[in-house]
Amino acid sequence: MKLLKLISYNNLILIAFALIVLRFGFLDLQPGLPLALNTWQYLLMVLATLLVAAGGFFINNVLASNEHGYSEGKIYNIYSLFTLAGVGLGYYLGTIVNKPIIVAVYVIAAAIIYLYATSLKQVLLISNLIIATAIAMVIIVIGIYNLYPVIMPDNKIYLATIFDLMLDYTLFIFIISIILTLVYNLRNTDADYNSGNTTLPIVAGKERTAKIAFFLTLLPLGLLFYYADKYITNLIWALGYGLLCIAGPLIYFMIKIWGAKTSKDFTHLIIILKLVLLFTVLSAMVVTLNINMHA
Repeated sequence: MKLLKLISYNNLILIAFALIVLRFGFLDLQPGLPLALNTWQYLLMVLATLLVAAGGFFINNVLASNEHGYSEGKIYNIYSLFTLAGVGLGYYLGTIVNKPIIVAVYVIAAAIIYLYATSLKQVLLISNLIIATAIAMVIIVIGIYNLYPVIMPDNKIYLATIFDLMLDYTLFIFIISIILTLVYNLRNTDADYNSGNTTLPIVAGKERTAKIAFFLTLLPLGLLFYYADKYITNLIWALGYGLLCIAGPLIYFMIKIWGAKTSKDFTHLIIILKLVLLFTVLSAMVVTLNINMHA
C-alpha cells in the first residue's frame, strides 16, 4: 500500500482513463481513420505510459518525503525498474510500427520528470512548467504512436486535422495543469518553504498567487468559448456538456480561488481542477458522438 501511494495510483488511474477514452471514445469513432497500433498494442502503450509516470511519481514523492523507509539504493532501483520497463515497452512498440525513434517521447518525458524531482523543483515557475508539460505529453504520446507512423500522401491532410485537434486539447490541458500546480503550491507553501523550494506563493505571497491563478483561468475559459464557436456551435449536446461540465467548474473555481486561504480550501480547488481535466478528456467522446448523431 505504501508503494501504491508513492506512485500516486490515483493519478495513474486518471491517466489510464484518459488514454482509454481518447482511443476508444475518440480515435476509433473517426470514420476511416488509420491507426498504427491495434487494440492490444495500444494497451501496451497505455502500460508503457503508466510505468514511466509511476517512476516519475515515485522518485518525486520519495525525494519530497523523509518517511518512506527506503534506502537510497532501493529508491533508484525501483525508479529504474518502472522507467526502463516503460521506455523498453515504448521502444518495442516503435519497432512494431517501424519507427523506433518515437521512443524519444518517453525518454524526454522521463528526463523531464527526473530533472524536476532531483533539481529543478527549487527553481521558481520552472517546476510548474515541467509538471504541466509532463501531463500534456500524455496526449502527444497518443498522436505520435498512433498517427505519425501511418502518415501517407493520401491521408496527410486528414491526419493533420485530427492531430491539430489533439494539439488543441493538449494546449487546454497544459494551461489547466499550470493552474493546478499553482494551487498545489498554495496548499503546500509551508512544506515547500521548509524544503527550500522556491515557489510563487513564497516569493509573491499567497494572496497574489491566488489572484494570478484567478486571471490565468480566463485563458482556458476563453479557449473553451473559442473552440465552442469554431467547432460545436450546432452540436447542442456537446455545447451543453462543455458549458455545464467544463465552463461551470472553471467559473466556480474562479469564484472560490479569490477568497481561498486554508489548506482545506486549496485541496477542494485541486479536486475541482482535476474534475475539469477529467471532463475535458470525456468531451472528446461527447463531441464525437454528437457529431455522429448530427450526421
